[in-house]
Amino acid sequence: MNYLAIDYGTKRIGLAITVMDIISPIDGIPNDKSIFDNLNKIISSYKIDKIFVGMCEGDFAIKTKKFVTELRSMVKLPVETIEESVSTIEANKLFSDNKKKKKKYKKSIDSIAAAIILRRATNF
Repeated sequence: MNYLAIDYGTKRIGLAITVMDIISPIDGIPNDKSIFDNLNKIISSYKIDKIFVGMCEGDFAIKTKKFVTELRSMVKLPVETIEESVSTIEANKLFSDNKKKKKKYKKSIDSIAAAIILRRATNF
């Protein structure tokens, strides 16, 4: 099965996929009016079977729950939430351990966090 993980943010959406049990961060997308069109293209392109969305705690969880509800109405796939606490901290550690260039940080950190969420969800 192919999976998609989403690290939901107010400006950017971090994404990661599994294809043949290999987890890969992919380019994130902006959180704008074309979010569901972009997600549907990704779902189709990678033949996604199931989606996992990182769920945080606190005030932002309300926004994430609203997004999950909208996502479930827009796609005909199972959508499951996964606890994402400290996924960004783990992503920061991975990013710095791999000595990535700082200018790539903002573009890739959310997708690295999505890959961590996907690893938690699938136990790969």
